[in-house]
Amino acid sequence: MNWGFLLLLVGYVFYNPADSGAVQLKNDNIDMTLASNELVFINFYADWCRFSNLLQPIFDEAADTVHKEFSQAGQVVMGKVNCDEETAIAKRFQITKYPTLKIIQNGEVQKREYRGQRSQEAFAQFVRNQLKDPITEFAALKDLEKLDTRKRIIVGYFDRRDMPEYNVFRRVAANLKDDCHFYVGFGDVVAQMHPPGVPIIVFRPDIDLSHDNDETYKGSLSGIDELKIWAQDKCVPLVREITFENAEELTEEGLPFLILFHATDDTESIKNYKAIVEAQLLSEKQNINFLTADGKRFAHPLHHLGKSQSDLPLIAIDSFRHMYLFPKFEDMYTPGKLKQFVEDLHSGKLHREFHYGPDRTEENPSNHISSDKPTNPPESTFKKLAPSKNRYTLLRDEL
Repeated sequence: MNWGFLLLLVGYVFYNPADSGAVQLKNDNIDMTLASNELVFINFYADWCRFSNLLQPIFDEAADTVHKEFSQAGQVVMGKVNCDEETAIAKRFQITKYPTLKIIQNGEVQKREYRGQRSQEAFAQFVRNQLKDPITEFAALKDLEKLDTRKRIIVGYFDRRDMPEYNVFRRVAANLKDDCHFYVGFGDVVAQMHPPGVPIIVFRPDIDLSHDNDETYKGSLSGIDELKIWAQDKCVPLVREITFENAEELTEEGLPFLILFHATDDTESIKNYKAIVEAQLLSEKQNINFLTADGKRFAHPLHHLGKSQSDLPLIAIDSFRHMYLFPKFEDMYTPGKLKQFVEDLHSGKLHREFHYGPDRTEENPSNHISSDKPTNPPESTFKKLAPSKNRYTLLRDEL
């Protein structure tokens, strides 16, 4: 037997340069990969997609870099799925455009896709950031007095780092680190804050931007599910801020926007708007996205509405066809007015009046078509922030 040839063959099997780059994920290995790694970063692609072909070598190069930096088993895998061959996986992950980059942390698919720069270094840095400890440890209780009061925060008080309850807390923090800031204290530093052996977890709201209050978690820490549901409810509010960084993600959800445009330092309008939406429009959360927007950063939509920063605050709906201005900001404080505005969108009244003028009312019963001029709202500006046709092959019209 030619032992030299055999050794060469074995070496080729275990080190095949063609196997470098992102791991090819298929039905027979994807579940094990997701279950056994803290972070899995997946490129969903199609061979016929031009944008997929442009991205593939960059993503593979980044995967080699990441593998060298994080070689310990169970840390991270950068994988790829050929959606033409693995149609069941594509359907499972609801792929609607190519290429799509999804993140799975501790076995859970993150709502946010990767939408950053598409370069080898950007991908590698993203993985580094994802694998950083999601929790900041404080050395003294007085450090908590210095935390940002415009951010949502969850604080944990534990006896020791090696407690199983802390591992549950850390896993939840890893999944929600983009929505909340997590802090922790151990031992004597926090002994006065909780009974021995009984961890305490507390939510601290963004008090500069909401009327919410502190809340202590009262559920179990024996498993992740109950804490995750509670923390997600606290960290992902009904009313969110739209920025240029998350606009594509929000637009892709396909729901109309009800937006408060506010001056940068106007926290009172934000607080009151949030309180009114939560009190009167909670039932609409599946039908519309409730947002706030810095009027200085989003001056372009204001211009399309015929408004400027001097007109702030104001409220508008963007239906992805047109933008409709809430007639008078102060009417927000009149019970039912803002809710009626949203209902007029759903009923088609806002769009109908755009074409034909105000509907017939008791004050104007003679004609179905009013003699008043149509409201003539501008076209949607936020639709332009949807996934770019110069970056993705869109499989269907999301809007």
